[in-house]
Amino acid sequence: MSAVWRSLRQTLLAVLGDRYAIVVMVGAVILYSFFYPAAYRHQVAGNLPVLVVDQDHSATSRELLRILDGLRVARVVGQPADLDSARRQLEAGHAEGIVLIPANLERDILRGQPAKLVLLGNGAYLGRASWVLGSIADALGTFGRDAAVTQAAFMGAPQAAPVTLVQRPLYNTQEGYGSAIVPGVAELIVHQTLLMGIGVLLGGRRLVLGRRLHFDLPTLAGMAMGFGLIGLFGLFYYAGFTAWVQDYPRGGNPLGQLLGGTLFIAATVAFGLFIGSFFCTRERAFQYIIATSIPLFFLANLSWPAVMTPRPLVWLAQLLPTTSGINLMVRLNQMDARLDEVSRELATLAALLVIYGGLAIWRLHGRPSGGVRP
Repeated sequence: MSAVWRSLRQTLLAVLGDRYAIVVMVGAVILYSFFYPAAYRHQVAGNLPVLVVDQDHSATSRELLRILDGLRVARVVGQPADLDSARRQLEAGHAEGIVLIPANLERDILRGQPAKLVLLGNGAYLGRASWVLGSIADALGTFGRDAAVTQAAFMGAPQAAPVTLVQRPLYNTQEGYGSAIVPGVAELIVHQTLLMGIGVLLGGRRLVLGRRLHFDLPTLAGMAMGFGLIGLFGLFYYAGFTAWVQDYPRGGNPLGQLLGGTLFIAATVAFGLFIGSFFCTRERAFQYIIATSIPLFFLANLSWPAVMTPRPLVWLAQLLPTTSGINLMVRLNQMDARLDEVSRELATLAALLVIYGGLAIWRLHGRPSGGVRP
């Protein structure tokens, strides 16, 4: 047991003494906790360009234009003379939406007739189109209620709606980009920086020795514990402190997070030791992370549903700790899931820990060779 603790201490000192390792395993985690969420601090897309085609040219249409220009999510960038001109600008990427104010809008409102407004959006970017169209639709709804008051002065009070729909989001209470994306990306950041640090240390050591690495089991266990402690620090730093500072949904099932998070980091360390055993230089770790970060996030099916993903990719994704780990931590931290509700993810991570742990032992506990072996 003393050999394990000695190896644990040496691993932590090696991380602290290696500037590349300390930067990627600790510095990058802290830097990303402030840098990455800053892009989503408003939770929604903002200041998106919108075109308004005003065919009415009345006091009512000018009031509607003023309401649209006051939205935070939209910015009126032009008033083309006709719809065809506006559509050409939209297709050229100069705007995200078009609001068409038809002729006789004010006259129809004053006569008590139904007034129509046309709203067109650019579907090339679904997220931005959704926000700009939804926000403009809300503004048009407010305008419509004001128009109903004007109509009531001529036609009498309108009949109240018999049913009122009240929508209350359950987990993503702000219905924003940040609350939907950042918690999942946080686990990916921890996973990737941990793998990068392991790869940097193993690749650097192998470059110095000039041969395949070999460790006895106590040393290997101590190394895994050292890397695991660093990974747990990063994981709970995001799940706790960063989520609190950035005001993201948090705090659900803390005991489940402790169990699930420990299992996720353990599987990640085992995976990292196995993958890192193939790196002949420390630069290989950076190349691996750059090439895999985006595919790993999409394979986790947090932002892209699994039912829309080809089945072979869904099966392949189960071999990656990030797939189960990201979904596990999001459900436990953001959605207050019970352990039985994430039993599949827990079982998958336990299986990956055994598989990659065995492969890491096979790669790093085998007999050393006089030359460099793959």
